[in-house]
Amino acid sequence: MTDDEPLAVGVIGVGSMGAHHARVYAGLPAVDLVGVADTDWERAKEVAAKHGTRPLNRATLLQGVDAVSVVVPTQYHAPIVREALEADTHVLVEKPFVDDPATGRELIALADRNDLRLQVGHIERFNPAVRALTDVLPEMDVLAVDARRLGPPVDRENTDGVVEDLMIHDLDVLLSLFDAEVDEAFAAGIEGEPHVAATLQLDNGVLGTLTASRITHQKIRTLAVTGRECRVSVDYLTQSVKIHRHSLPGYVESNGDVRYRSESVVERPQVNNGEPLRAELESFVSAVNAGSVPEVTGHDGLRAIELVRWIREEVGGPEATVARTGGR
Repeated sequence: MTDDEPLAVGVIGVGSMGAHHARVYAGLPAVDLVGVADTDWERAKEVAAKHGTRPLNRATLLQGVDAVSVVVPTQYHAPIVREALEADTHVLVEKPFVDDPATGRELIALADRNDLRLQVGHIERFNPAVRALTDVLPEMDVLAVDARRLGPPVDRENTDGVVEDLMIHDLDVLLSLFDAEVDEAFAAGIEGEPHVAATLQLDNGVLGTLTASRITHQKIRTLAVTGRECRVSVDYLTQSVKIHRHSLPGYVESNGDVRYRSESVVERPQVNNGEPLRAELESFVSAVNAGSVPEVTGHDGLRAIELVRWIREEVGGPEATVARTGGR
């Protein structure tokens, strides 16, 4: 590829999420969506026709692209990412990065040896509301973070548990917001893990409380940061941010009755709304073109996976009510 040529990209796996990768790539300037690959050939043809590209087998696709999105079930991430890296192709792989951290470290080393960009698809990093939150945090003395990712059962095939499918988003955001490690973790869940709650103590003193569920009838995607100065609430779905500041409480007399009243000041910083997936893929393309470090690295993906494993052990182990220490 020369500076004047578009970046040749492809998508491996065009289920519900992979089809959106194809859609976004097809609309990006200076990008050529060369083709899509899927084990379901009819599905590959359908998505390819919709976005003006070709259905290809995986080997042929990798021969013709500079970069590829890997959007397949988690158990197939490692072999397909390895195949792409060995074909000298830059890779964006959807979260969770891999099943096994040791395999993830091997893939990171392979990408480094081949001078290839390896990005993990933690999409909430690119949510405009999270971007706005990072502008507010430097002004805060943060005490705690509370994240809730709840909703009804999904109507798509998914072999990942609720921790690695849902909670992992908020684990990654939490780790990205602070330059800190996890000292302690406690977690508990309902049998079968459709609903899990975890409490994390960071080594900078911040307390994180995270809940993920597939059994609630209301879809909720929220994050709240409590500081000494204010409380900041983020709604991922509406891409909105509110800053709640304290005001003095008082007693008000009305018709002879004395009532307590407390009001808070709410600020609503401007959020430049946009599609997180588009921002994510633009970031990946930029890293490939510039030869720069991706915004979400393989090491970031590994940290999230290791924390997922820790929480899963807490939920499923015989001593799930005992906090574990030592940092990971």
